[in-house]
Amino acid sequence: MKQHVGFRVASHMVLIIGSAIMLFPFIWTVSTSLKAIHEVFTFPPKLFGEKILWTNYLKVSDRYPFFQFFLNTLKITAITVVCQLVTSSMAGYVFARLRFRARDSLFALYLATIIIPAQVTIIPNFFMMRTYGLIDTHWSLILPGMVSAFGTFLMRQFFLTIPAALEEAAKIDGCNPFGIYWRIFVPLSKPAMATLGIFICIGVWNDFYNPLIFLNTTEKMTLTLGLATMQGLYSTDWPVLMAGTTISIAPIIILFLLAQDLFVRGVTLSGLKGE
Repeated sequence: MKQHVGFRVASHMVLIIGSAIMLFPFIWTVSTSLKAIHEVFTFPPKLFGEKILWTNYLKVSDRYPFFQFFLNTLKITAITVVCQLVTSSMAGYVFARLRFRARDSLFALYLATIIIPAQVTIIPNFFMMRTYGLIDTHWSLILPGMVSAFGTFLMRQFFLTIPAALEEAAKIDGCNPFGIYWRIFVPLSKPAMATLGIFICIGVWNDFYNPLIFLNTTEKMTLTLGLATMQGLYSTDWPVLMAGTTISIAPIIILFLLAQDLFVRGVTLSGLKGE
């Protein structure tokens, strides 16, 4: 009993220390955003300056269209999340419930595309987007993200847990495969869709590599690329830059806090948890 209590105390201490280490960069980012520029590199470092300067958050759009960056990122993320949830859920339903020749082999082949690095596919994607005249448009970021092998795998794993009796009952009532998917599987898959939605949102929102390749115009840049342009060659207003970084991080944190219950359920039910 004592050993069990000691193990739990030790594990909680490790988790608390790990959480503090992971939270420290974010706390330091927020504190820097509230300092004067001459207080950023003072030694010894201080968590807060002499005054809390909320005006740094008002300066983020003085030299750059920061809120345009925010809207661009929001648009790209929202469209990508919706499209990928639709395509991944439909593909997951097909691979989980419909019977056709070479289904498992086709799914294995599709799943194998996960191991291909993004650096390998970026050149074909670039030439393809240039051929269709989509370079320096948001569609060059949206179209490749509309499908996902990982999303299909996640939804398939969840759909496999739904009892077959529900599907059979719907067939008896005359429901076609799409009706079964839309009326039964989609309503029951809210936890899995919330989990996948969070994964997609974080990936698209924080993406820097693809916007760097495909976007050139300042007004079309995303948050990550826009924040990079705010860092000057010879001087950088670090408090303002950290204020912009804090604003860009806040929506993801809020989203996760609002959907954390569905996220945990989705990870558990889709078979991604560790055993």
